[in-house]
Amino acid sequence: MDRNIMCPRSLRYLLAVAEHHSFTRAAETLFVSQPTLSQQIKQLEESLETQLLDRSGRNVHLTDAGEVYISYARRALGELDAGKRAIQELQDLSRGSLSLGMTPITDYLAAPLIDKFNKRFPGISVGTYEMPQDDIESGILSGNIDIGIAFTNTLTVAANYEYIETQHLFMEPLNMAVGSTHQYAGMETPLGQHSFEQEPLALLNSDFALRRHIDLYCLEHDIKPQIAIETNSLSTIIEVLRLGRLATILPNTIACQQTEIFPVMLIPELPHHTITLISRQDSYKSPASLAFKELAAEWGTDGCHDTPVKRTGPCPMSEVCVPNAHN
Repeated sequence: MDRNIMCPRSLRYLLAVAEHHSFTRAAETLFVSQPTLSQQIKQLEESLETQLLDRSGRNVHLTDAGEVYISYARRALGELDAGKRAIQELQDLSRGSLSLGMTPITDYLAAPLIDKFNKRFPGISVGTYEMPQDDIESGILSGNIDIGIAFTNTLTVAANYEYIETQHLFMEPLNMAVGSTHQYAGMETPLGQHSFEQEPLALLNSDFALRRHIDLYCLEHDIKPQIAIETNSLSTIIEVLRLGRLATILPNTIACQQTEIFPVMLIPELPHHTITLISRQDSYKSPASLAFKELAAEWGTDGCHDTPVKRTGPCPMSEVCVPNAHN
């Protein structure tokens, strides 16, 4: 062992001798043998290349060097004790931090989960970052993000990156969505392919997973969509929908929770998608990360019914938006 590394034990021994002015009484207080205590302090003096204790009299006293050094020793032990308490607080989740990467879609869907986590663990600081799903996966691999909340209809995340692990939370149906003044608002029967092709759409751009899923759906069913607006902002799409002219494709939960927005089923049916937690498989998992994943598993069994629903009228698809309907 490097003799220049100060051991917390030897510092505590030095403080005890300085307090009791006696090797014997200090050893009794510390429940160690006197030779062991003496040897530890001797090694400390050798590593510092100076004498810390004056042993010449009846009682033991600090030398001038010892008086200077002991103030630093007390401070160092205080910091070490504080570090130990900080670790204990991390373990009991009274403090800590967590970074989450989300797409515009999962940002909306996961808001109740994040609120529930903050309510249960108020001492943990949560940072959320909205970005395309590819960037979330890169952030997970680089260690800049602890957990990503992804939106996918396949296991491509796990397939593309060997070191990413997935935790599926729940299935989420997709539907067309329109504003309250749109001609199809409140429509209870599915809309056919030809009618869908006539609707101008506001969609996220192709950087985002949802858009790629929509494009794939259209390609598979030979649908030629009318794309009027492309954006990277889901809030922009929702506000445009409320004006009544354009339509979009949204997860059913998001459409149901927005005022003046109504879901419309399509034929052929849009595929259901999975809300999935992703994290690096071989990395250290902080207590905060483990607690979030555990709470997310709980929340995933509840589905959209614990998301606040604010509507100006009944949801025409309320029968499919009930507890556990999509699990």
